Amino acid sequence: MKYISTRAANTPDIERKLFCQILLEGLAPDGGLYLPEQYPQIDDAALTRLRKVYHEQGYALLAFEILSLYIDDIPAADLRALCEKTYTTEVFGTGEIVPLRHVEDGLWIEALSNGPTLAFKDMAMQLLGNLFEYELGRRGEELNIFGATSGDTGSAAEYAMRGKKGVRVFMTSPQGRMSPFQQAQMFSLMDANICNIAVKGVFDDCQDLVKAVSNDLEFKRKYKIGTVNSINWARLLAQVVYYFAGYIQATESNSQRVSFSVPSGNFGNVCAGHVARMMGLPIAKLVVATNENDVLDEFFRTGVYRVRGTADTHETSSPSMDISKASNFERFVFDLLGRNGARTKALFADAINTHGRFDLSADPLFTKAASTYGFVSGKSTHANRIQTIRETWNQHGFVIDTHTADGLKVALEYREPGVSMIVLETALPIKFASTIVEALGREPECPAKFAGIEALPRRVLDIDADVAVVKALIAKECA
Repeated sequence: MKYISTRAANTPDIERKLFCQILLEGLAPDGGLYLPEQYPQIDDAALTRLRKVYHEQGYALLAFEILSLYIDDIPAADLRALCEKTYTTEVFGTGEIVPLRHVEDGLWIEALSNGPTLAFKDMAMQLLGNLFEYELGRRGEELNIFGATSGDTGSAAEYAMRGKKGVRVFMTSPQGRMSPFQQAQMFSLMDANICNIAVKGVFDDCQDLVKAVSNDLEFKRKYKIGTVNSINWARLLAQVVYYFAGYIQATESNSQRVSFSVPSGNFGNVCAGHVARMMGLPIAKLVVATNENDVLDEFFRTGVYRVRGTADTHETSSPSMDISKASNFERFVFDLLGRNGARTKALFADAINTHGRFDLSADPLFTKAASTYGFVSGKSTHANRIQTIRETWNQHGFVIDTHTADGLKVALEYREPGVSMIVLETALPIKFASTIVEALGREPECPAKFAGIEALPRRVLDIDADVAVVKALIAKECA
């Protein structure tokens, strides 16, 4: 399996790379994102076999089977061992790893928050940590991870990488824009290989810093910079697995289709669903659920992709989605445009940087977003969030977090008879306690291991959103 950049020209001499060549790289040298040259296809017989693997051998072996389709430069025995090391009851608290919670007839929530940091990001990040350590060990090299988080990516990355040999983490986050629990999870870590950086601005400012450093090839190579954001293909690939697991649990035969509703800001989680669907998983709809920062909903409704600036990015009660520049969206647009790398580059490297927007509304290809690729979208506000949390508790007796509430609210708008709808859980409610208190009048349950975390000492550096400042910091820490 070879990988290409979303901005590569479609010519015979196009550069193609193996999985382990892009594992530690993040962005491609031309600023694009890596995708496989083609998506492996899962036919009826293969899906039946995967169904049997999951039911008889569990999630780790399902992950091995799917990852093996994309990774052929790691020996099969080693890849299987990495999957078995990652997806365990000890790490995720349940042998099922991603059990489905029944809401009502035809409606499910897929529990993705059983990992160490109580968020769906653990599903991929735990594997990424093991893959990094394995590959760095093979090469005898070190890696400096430079990332950005709007909430859960940071803690998931840091918990996955803490103590890993040859890995140092520099994680940026928007100053004061994460929940107190999310901040505490990150800033209370005192591990020598973890460096937290609070940036004055919003998540998109943090993400711009990551891209700027990644695009400085000389600096990137000198300081061995890699990334764990979902621009890293390995992380997105790991997320594909739980779409298969959710589908298998919700169906009894391969003739059945399901839809997935995905709370989305950076388009990474739902892009993994796009990959699964392209592989042949019987997905009817991929429902993109946004909060008040509705850049993605606007695109799927109108064909206009319009990036917002810092001042126009709302601070909401589902803060992990307070994003107005969706990094992974480029991967889908590349497919939507018939894998035309030159045109993709013109949109994302030129139109966005020059005008802050592009418009595909008049392009016949735009209609394929829904008709061919299954994408639909909707928006949820704070009032919707409160109402959905309250109704879920009153009618079904369990508490959901604010982002999952966004996903559930929009999911209900797109249900179809005979097609199960699976809402992807984002995190446990404790991470957004103040909104739960507002909705239900009581504190959400806190796992014992995190009791009192918000009172722990913190270690974090406050900086301006300045690339030069960040580079100087990385250089100093790596000296």
